[in-house]
Amino acid sequence: MPAGDAAHRHRELAESFGAHAERYDSARPRYPTALVDAISDRMRGRSILDVGIGTGISAEPFRERGFAVHGIEPDPRMAELARAKGFVVEIAKLEEWEAAGRTFDAMIAGQTWHWVDPAAGAAKAASVLRPGGILALFWNAGRPSGELATEFAAVFDSLHTGLPFNPWAPVSVADPYGAIIDAAAAGLRTTAAFSELDRLSFDWQATATRDAWLEQTSTSGGINRLQKDKLDALLQGMGAAIDAAGGNLTVDYTTVAAISERQPTRHNAA
Repeated sequence: MPAGDAAHRHRELAESFGAHAERYDSARPRYPTALVDAISDRMRGRSILDVGIGTGISAEPFRERGFAVHGIEPDPRMAELARAKGFVVEIAKLEEWEAAGRTFDAMIAGQTWHWVDPAAGAAKAASVLRPGGILALFWNAGRPSGELATEFAAVFDSLHTGLPFNPWAPVSVADPYGAIIDAAAAGLRTTAAFSELDRLSFDWQATATRDAWLEQTSTSGGINRLQKDKLDALLQGMGAAIDAAGGNLTVDYTTVAAISERQPTRHNAA
């Protein structure tokens, strides 16, 4: 993924996931219960707007708790899968979506806010969130434990993919998505309508089989646009590394979240 706040300038990456929507839905990791608790506990109402609902992965745990989730999604192929799960989804980018007077108690964005222009997204959030409503942005960041991440990075570099990032290059595990959250915070400040972002982090682990990990990798933004020979070589190299490590891998996940509250306007406060 492009670094910092530049991802929203590469919308072609965001809009490539739908080419393999069912694979994306089955392979992508879900979100920890602690994250859903942290968001649910802050909500004062029951209506949620899910920005970039995709196939419904981010929306499902909230619906299970009785929240009413309405989705917007720019990719019709992803939206079709979410609709098949029973979600109401409109085809639109957040910046261009017409709310038609509708307001919500919360806006969530799971693995998507980096595709949104920070200032335009903040302005839209301010216009559709009720006073006291919350904006919750969150992401999963997962890296294989041990030396496998280094081996994956070397395989990736050897292929000269032309992508502007290496998914397994060394990163600051303590603050994944930190630069993107900084950009989101700056966007929110331009509206003068939100509290400062409260940053949360949740660490957890999962065990993945070789095939499950490779399938998840093939759905990642950018990688899913590689030419077949490059993708095949990448997956073959990674598969060989996993086989040499015993056939399975442990993935260390950090789920990061940034939550802000829509402040009352002067009219509402009066």
